Formats: sequence, structure tokens, C-alpha cells
Amino acid sequence: MNLIRLKNVKKVYKSGVTAIYDLNLKIEKGEFVFVIGSTGCGKSTFIKMLYREEKPTSGQIIVGGLDVAKLRNSKVYKLRRKLGVVFQDFKLLSKSTVYENVAFALEVFGLPKSEIHEKVLKVLDLVGLKNKAKHYPHQLSGGEQQRVAIARAIVNGPKLLICDEPTGNLDEVTSMEIMSVLDEINKLGTTIIMVTHDTTIVNKMKKRVILLDAGRVLKDYEKGTYVHEAG
Repeated sequence: MNLIRLKNVKKVYKSGVTAIYDLNLKIEKGEFVFVIGSTGCGKSTFIKMLYREEKPTSGQIIVGGLDVAKLRNSKVYKLRRKLGVVFQDFKLLSKSTVYENVAFALEVFGLPKSEIHEKVLKVLDLVGLKNKAKHYPHQLSGGEQQRVAIARAIVNGPKLLICDEPTGNLDEVTSMEIMSVLDEINKLGTTIIMVTHDTTIVNKMKKRVILLDAGRVLKDYEKGTYVHEAG
């Protein structure tokens, strides 16, 4: 079953730069997909269109049954409820505890405190931070902060998790710990799309890999077939 479908998608910025040319792609429910390519290949534009930070110039983008391209600005919240986003720089609230950072994502929906409490502790346990619920971001390592960001992104049970260079600021060991967390989340049924430049991670994880070049799909590697050779 397709969770995401892109048909003849093109994105031209006001500056005249074409970031995406005629992109056609299907991503199945439950897949874990890496999106790779050199700087300027269209990776960021691609995922920004998925969560409607950017709108395509033409073409169709279907995410979880919603036509993202035609979605009115006032209805974007319907899309955002279906997905979570994790960024390279964590984007945590510095004056809020780990618990409060994750709970905030549920409070906007007006859920009862008891339900929020249960869900927050469950995801903190999943990412290995239940014992640090009362800590503040500055008391955590970079890897722990990224775990909080992941917990916040999945606490509402999204069908899709979009990760934009989530290991970009982390060392190799910490990066693989984060990938282990993401792999567990994927095994629980969440579809994951991850943009990365780290071919070491991509090699080790053996997932489907989409290689973009100049706004086009240069190659779509089936799960376990991508191998990056240094040099």
C-alpha cells in the first residue's frame, strides 16, 4: 500500500532555480528509505514538500491519502498530524524539561493530562530516556537531545517520520545509536524517510536508497542493494 506517491512533481523557486524535475516516486507503508545525493541535488526540497514547508510548482504529492499540493494552508494541520519531523539541530525548548518538550507536542491537541503522561513515558522508554524525564536539554549529550527530538516527533503515533540529517551533528558511535532507535520505531510500523550524507550509515543499515542528482532520481536501490565504495 502506497503511503506516499509523487507524480510528475516539479519545483521551481522564485529565484528561477529548478530544484526538482519531473519526480515520480512511490513509498510503501512501513518502508525505511534513505534519500541521498550531493549538496544541491534536491534532497531538502523533496522532504520539505512532503510536510508542506514548500509547495510543488506542478505535479501531485499524495501523503497518507491527502493531496499535499492542493491542501489549503488552513488544512495543513491535517497533514502534520499524520507525520513527525526530526531535524539536525534538535529544536528543543531549552527552558523545558525532557518530559515537557515531548508533552508539548500532545498538549496542542488538548489531550487529558493522564493520557499525555502515559504516552510521553512510553516514548521516552522507547528512546531510552525514561530516567531523564526531569532533565533539561543542556544537561544532555547531543545524542540524548536527538533522542528527545525523536520522542517528540513520534509521541502522537504518526504514520510517517521524516528525518532531515538527524545524525549530522553527532559522532559515528552516537549516530549508530540513533539509527538503532529509528530502526526500532520502523519495526513498530512507522514509515521512515531519512535524508543523509553519511554513506557509512547507509551502508550499514541496508535499507532502500533513493539517489537524487540535479532534482531527479538517478537511481532507486532496492533494500540491501546499495553499496558505497570510498573514492
